[in-house]
Amino acid sequence: VHLTESGGGSVQIGGSLTLSCAASGYTNRPNFMAWIRQAPGKKREGVAAIQPMTGTSYYTDSVKGRFTISHDNAKNTVFLQMNNLKPEVSTAYYCAAKLNGVDWYHDDYDHWGQGTQVSVYA
Repeated sequence: VHLTESGGGSVQIGGSLTLSCAASGYTNRPNFMAWIRQAPGKKREGVAAIQPMTGTSYYTDSVKGRFTISHDNAKNTVFLQMNNLKPEVSTAYYCAAKLNGVDWYHDDYDHWGQGTQVSVYA
């Protein structure tokens, strides 16, 4: 199983970025696909998740209304559209997959990507 992220980079305050995560090697579609971020020295934080089989999405409160997670089932790719970016969201973002879990917020994901860096500057 491989998760390959792309789309990170540097953007000015108020700008937008779209992260992509291409998944391969699955026999069955994961129950949750998520974007999780971790700043140096801090705990991992779930940003958003989606259930590919139903399209149901979930967000942490701080990004509601600004971030949108989506999934292209034909391409096995998850996207995170991030708008109105602020410096405090600058960190590494990881794509993760949970095969059989019942919720998205517990940090028990089965597979992880290598991470992509997001930097927001003034």
